[in-house]
Amino acid sequence: MATGTPPFAVRRLKVLLPLFLIICIDIISCQQFIIPYTAPADCNVEEFFDISSISCVRCGPNQLRSTTGLRCICKTGYQTITTDKASIICQQCSTDKPAVTTDGFGCIRCPGSLSDDGKCQCPKDSVLVERDVSGNLLDEARCETCNGNSPALSVPNNSGDRCERCQASFTNTSCLCKPPNVLVGGLCFPPGSLSTNVNPSVNFAQLKFSVQSAWFVQNLYSASAACLVFSNLTACQALGNMCVMNMHSFTGVSTDACGLFNTIYRSRAALSSTQDISYWRVNLPWLYYGEEPGLAGRVLQTDPVPVGFSFRGRNKVPNTDIKLIAAVYNVRGEFLRWEPVGGQNIQLCPDAKTKQVAAFSFGTAYQQSCDLSVKELLDTYPEPLFYDVFMELGGGENKKLLPLPTLVNNQQYNGRFINQESMKNWYLSRRIFLVDGLSGREKSLSAQPKVIRVTSSVKIRFQLVPRTLEGQVYPPLIIVTYRDVPITDIDTQTVSITFAVEYEMDQNEARMKTNTALGVMGGVAVLYSLLKTVSWKRRIASPLIDVETVMKFLLFYAGDLANVFFTVTVGTGLYWLIFYKAQQSVSVLLPLPAQEEQFVTYIGCAFALKALQLLHKLILQVSVDVFLMDWERPRSKAGRTVQAAGESKREPSPVSIWRTYFVANEWNEIQTIRKISPTFQIIAVLFFLEVLGFSNLALRDPWPTLERSPEAYTPAYSLILRYGVAATLWLCIGLLQVIFFTVFYEHFVEDKVRQFVDLCSISNISVLLLSHRCFGYYIHGRSVHGHADTNMEEMNNNLRREHESLCSQRGLLPNSELQTFQVSITNRLRVQYDRIREPFSRGNMFPGLHRNGPSRLMDAGSCNGLEQQAKAYNTMNYFLGSIIDHAYPDMDFIVKDKLMFERVIGMEFLEPSDKSIFYTDEAHSFSDVLYYGNEATLLIFDTLFFCVVDLGSQSFVLAAVLTYLQQMILRLLRNTLGRKNLVNKTMVDERFLI
Repeated sequence: MATGTPPFAVRRLKVLLPLFLIICIDIISCQQFIIPYTAPADCNVEEFFDISSISCVRCGPNQLRSTTGLRCICKTGYQTITTDKASIICQQCSTDKPAVTTDGFGCIRCPGSLSDDGKCQCPKDSVLVERDVSGNLLDEARCETCNGNSPALSVPNNSGDRCERCQASFTNTSCLCKPPNVLVGGLCFPPGSLSTNVNPSVNFAQLKFSVQSAWFVQNLYSASAACLVFSNLTACQALGNMCVMNMHSFTGVSTDACGLFNTIYRSRAALSSTQDISYWRVNLPWLYYGEEPGLAGRVLQTDPVPVGFSFRGRNKVPNTDIKLIAAVYNVRGEFLRWEPVGGQNIQLCPDAKTKQVAAFSFGTAYQQSCDLSVKELLDTYPEPLFYDVFMELGGGENKKLLPLPTLVNNQQYNGRFINQESMKNWYLSRRIFLVDGLSGREKSLSAQPKVIRVTSSVKIRFQLVPRTLEGQVYPPLIIVTYRDVPITDIDTQTVSITFAVEYEMDQNEARMKTNTALGVMGGVAVLYSLLKTVSWKRRIASPLIDVETVMKFLLFYAGDLANVFFTVTVGTGLYWLIFYKAQQSVSVLLPLPAQEEQFVTYIGCAFALKALQLLHKLILQVSVDVFLMDWERPRSKAGRTVQAAGESKREPSPVSIWRTYFVANEWNEIQTIRKISPTFQIIAVLFFLEVLGFSNLALRDPWPTLERSPEAYTPAYSLILRYGVAATLWLCIGLLQVIFFTVFYEHFVEDKVRQFVDLCSISNISVLLLSHRCFGYYIHGRSVHGHADTNMEEMNNNLRREHESLCSQRGLLPNSELQTFQVSITNRLRVQYDRIREPFSRGNMFPGLHRNGPSRLMDAGSCNGLEQQAKAYNTMNYFLGSIIDHAYPDMDFIVKDKLMFERVIGMEFLEPSDKSIFYTDEAHSFSDVLYYGNEATLLIFDTLFFCVVDLGSQSFVLAAVLTYLQQMILRLLRNTLGRKNLVNKTMVDERFLI
């Protein structure tokens, strides 16, 4: 081995050591910052409450805590012989000088008795003198008046009632702070301890100007110097507060409040950390988490809080209480108290206590807003208070505290708002304030502030741990937004304040599942729409793929895709409703309002596509070909006698048209009947939502209760839950109605569709409906009695004979009761049908045909048109009747049953070539050209319409009213256009449709 070449193990160690250090640093950065909770009262007599580490620290030998509990002093009979910055050393006084001087730095004999604290006592009007005029300690104290004219290390106190040793920072020289020492804030600092060129300005970035703060001018240098040189705890806290008043912002200037704090922060790097937290330096407040890239993500999303939340426990006792506590400091850096968060400290808006408490019930989305008077804010907060917020973990003696990180939206880093960017650039901090009317005072502290800084928004955000089953969350984040308010008219100015608590979870998995469901079901919808298009092409007997085919496919796909969106959105709404409201240990949280936008978009797409599908179906229904075939034949015995060629002749009486009119009226009446009652549907839905309180299930809280106390806080509605509740209720009530009408009402009360078929049989009229060019429906209404134009007695006899099975059955086929068929006709039959029907279309041009006036006003041209149409009607009637009677072998038909698969996919496999095909249809599917057969489409459309209006207006009542109006308008439109189509296609005079 060459000389000087390190061994392999050493070289490997050199490579691995930096890596090991990086890993260790990363682990430290990601540690769970949990500290024990300690109040000043918890410290025993030998401990003091360290306001820097907010914990009890044991005093040194021969020491005990002061009356304030915030520092250590020597015990009775012990003098302070030296100070090492924040620590002191105590030594017992000798027996010949048993008393301790007032300043605690010496021992002395007393002229009289000793007090309980081991110091000399003087008469009431005397002043205790312990040093001579030179400041030297006397052997025995005297009770006399303080001599202020003698140069010594003593000066009169501020009240003038005693002589005191000058401040400790002067003791190395004299009570005069002589150059090159620096006198600031009553303290004498050695030269070079800190740059005297501090920047006492406060930057109000929103207003784009800075203010030379009187408070900063008086206290910035002294606080920073005392913190750096003497490690004065109160001074360090005061310096930290001034940095917080600058919104934790860092600039290129290192002499502003945050720059000075950062300088001292770095100088403490070699010392041990406080509470084993690397960002909490000794004697300093904890203001920042660090500058490592991506640190915010590791702090907020690495280690869960060791407390689980549940909405219902084993003993039905929920664990939803969020216990937050804050260490409160004044602007001078003095620790004031521990204070529970809530009420009027973080929640500035006044409200009932029961409503404010709801903010700290886990799972309740809380938001409170108000406008507060600037004058009242300044009166309430003449000086700012500062809060270090913690979350209590556990209870009793084992109580622990979790520091809550803070994100200040206004925080700047070299002029850039870093906390408004992505999380990897966030700069987390700790301390916050609510109202700062102090830093904006320019000339003096008693002057009116030029500008005040107010916390306009405080948001506490909880994030659920992914896939947790025990209700675990990551450390909560406090998001703060400050607002700079220039003072113009302090008596009239107001500030908008918002306090919110929100809960979120990672929605990527749920979003991925939703998109997957949409993709899969959307693909199936494409195939189903293609199948419908193929079926449509076969039914119109068109083999070509043209623009019309593409448009038809798009229309079919619109309807199927609407069903996909509707199914997914309703399923999603039900999922969140059930799993959020019924869970015990918290495992899911509702999406935030911003995360619901995509869901609302899906609802909008479903509504738009369903409206397009409904419009398409309505157009098809009001353009269907209808013909009423009259099987009645004239009776010769009722004929009248006429003269022809000199001899009398009996002519058969004409067939009555009233039966045709009657059937046409019945068809017109059943065009818009439905399987539900729309009015009852709306009333029932409103009853459940508004009266029974089902709408409360849509509130953004975990409680599945229908009744809410008026005094309780009512959170905002979740759009997903609101849609889930409304859509589910609408569908359930609609389905119950359909079941009731189908199973009970139509069997025991009235079935208008089957009654129409019976009416056709009694009236001796068949109905041919062609919904497509070569496909439609046939209702066989040929009377088994041969005639329907008869009197009441004969009609009753006919019905009796039919009831007693004394005659043949009504069906098209012998010994069959089946009267309804789906028909697939040949192209030749359709061509002939159109040729005969041509005068029908031309007849619409004659103005006298549908005139509402009396028939005597018709002119000769109109009468001629009527004759042509009557002749065409008779021709069509004879032609179709002959088809049914198999009179035309080249246009004959066969009757067969549809295969099960054909019924499922809605397409016929056989194409009619030489013969038409009549498919048996016991389900009365001719109702597909009516409202009755499209109940699912109408029900879904009504559901979407109701929900879309409600989501836009947040009012179920308004949604119900508009849905009712929509139903009435759509029904009126369908009736009107269907009536016109019936008149045009059947040659029934509109004046006889009532």
